[in-house]
Amino acid sequence: MNSKTKKLTMLAMLCAIAYVVMVVGRIPMVLFLKYDPKDIVITIGGFIFGPLSAFMISLIVSFVEWFTVSGDGFIGFIMNVIASVSFACTASLIYKKKHTLKGAVAGLIAGTLLMTGVMLLWNYFLAPIFMGYEREAVVELLIPAFLPFNLIKGSINAAVTMFLYKPVVTALRKAGLIPSPAKDAQGNGQGGRFNLGVMLVSALVLVTCIMLVLVIRGVI
Repeated sequence: MNSKTKKLTMLAMLCAIAYVVMVVGRIPMVLFLKYDPKDIVITIGGFIFGPLSAFMISLIVSFVEWFTVSGDGFIGFIMNVIASVSFACTASLIYKKKHTLKGAVAGLIAGTLLMTGVMLLWNYFLAPIFMGYEREAVVELLIPAFLPFNLIKGSINAAVTMFLYKPVVTALRKAGLIPSPAKDAQGNGQGGRFNLGVMLVSALVLVTCIMLVLVIRGVI
C-alpha cells in the first residue's frame, strides 16, 4: 500500500470514527446545547496530516451528520463546519508550524479561544434563523449560554486530544499506517514527548470542565 493510499484510508477511518463518536457521545451541557467529541478525532487527524485534512474531515462528517442525525438543516451544517474548522484547523496549523509540545499546547489553546469567539459571532447572526428565536433573545443567551458552552467544549477537546494524540500516533506508526517522524541533528524525533506535567494539567482541565457541566446541569 503506497503512502497516498494509506493517507486516504486513514482519513476515511478518521471520518468514520468522528461520525460514530458524534452519534454516541452527545452530552447535554448548557440549556439546549449538546457536546459531542468529534472535534477530538478531527484535531488528531489534523495534527497527523495537517490543517487541510482537518478541514476535509470536518466537512465530510458535518455533511453526513446533516443528512442523518441533525435536525438543524443546512444552517446547522454550516455551524458544525465553522465550529470544527475554527478549533481543529487552528490547532493543526499552529502545530504544523511549530511541531513541538509547546506548539501543540499553543495550537489547542488558540483553537479553543478562536472557536469561542467565532461561534459567538455566528450564533448572533444565524441562531435566530435555525432556532426560531428573536435576535434579542439570542443576544441574551450569548454570555450565559454560548460563551461557557464553547469554552468548556474547547477545553474538553484540548485536554482529551493531549491525552490521546501520542498513544494514537505511536500505535499508527507501529502498524505502518503513518511514517516515523524525521530526526534532527541530535537524532531526536520531531514533536518531542508529551510529558507527565502536561498530562496532569490536561487531567485537571478535564475534571474541572466535567465538574462545571455537572454544576450547570444542577447535578452537584
